[in-house]
Amino acid sequence: MKVDRRLVTADEAEIRLDRWFRRHFPGVTQGAIERLCRTGQVRVDGRRAEGATRLAPGQAVRIPLLLPLLPPEPPPPHPDPAAARELARRILYRDASVLVLDKPAGLPVQGGPGITRHLDGMLDALRFEAAERPRLVHRLDQDTAGVLLLARSVAAAASLAKAFRGREVTKLYWAVVAGCPAPPAGKIDLPLVRTRNQRFGRTAAAADGKGARAVTEYRTRDHAGKRFAWLELSPLTGRTHQLRVHCAALGTPILGDVAYGGAEAMPAGFPPTLHLVARALALPHPEGGRLSVEAPLPPHMDETFRLLGFRAPPPVPPARR
Repeated sequence: MKVDRRLVTADEAEIRLDRWFRRHFPGVTQGAIERLCRTGQVRVDGRRAEGATRLAPGQAVRIPLLLPLLPPEPPPPHPDPAAARELARRILYRDASVLVLDKPAGLPVQGGPGITRHLDGMLDALRFEAAERPRLVHRLDQDTAGVLLLARSVAAAASLAKAFRGREVTKLYWAVVAGCPAPPAGKIDLPLVRTRNQRFGRTAAAADGKGARAVTEYRTRDHAGKRFAWLELSPLTGRTHQLRVHCAALGTPILGDVAYGGAEAMPAGFPPTLHLVARALALPHPEGGRLSVEAPLPPHMDETFRLLGFRAPPPVPPARR
């Protein structure tokens, strides 16, 4: 089979391989991308890769030459006016280079099998006066709420991607968990692996210790007896579902996380939505200085905080210093 190779550009840094394919070959389905990866027809720098693999500038992606012949899919529809107004209402910070959203729980960041409504397909509503469409530079899980960063130009996207790669970004999450961790503060250093069936992917602790290293610092901010706790989580690595798996490994699954916590994570009387919010993000601004942004509690977590008597300070206004 004839193949071609394309280099990853600076504005594509940290993009997932499957999303890279949909950008260059809109007619390729997610299922086809996964099949090409699984059979080794697609490679990154000569090595096998999964659809979730993050790309870096300068890497060479090997592609079958038949891909450009596939018919393109129609472009995603523009969001309706109500959805556009809701997105605009959720802007926490905006300047010429950066836009920061308070992503609601339940909204996927990117498309996939069976997903027709997602943030990536709605970004034209956040263009405002800019000549370019905003670009995703990182992502949150569908069920995680909170701070989500967008770049408003190619140059800003490259700068922000470099900051994420260089570990210059500080991320802070809040979670409500079932039980109280012992000790109440510490570091979880537990390698993780991705496991897949025909449709879904999950993350699990690596039984042989040979998975991707995953490190999370945590501390207990408050607790309600021994049944529930409010945790502050600082991921030092960025593995898929890292915080959810690490909290479950502590014996304190996040409320609403039935996938990793089972029945213990679904106590009666509490909203069944995942109780995890990206509370704060601090990073170098593309134009200089350092930007800090905080998000409020999503409604379901605000309700749980009131039920448990937790008192969360209001978010600090965005600051660039």
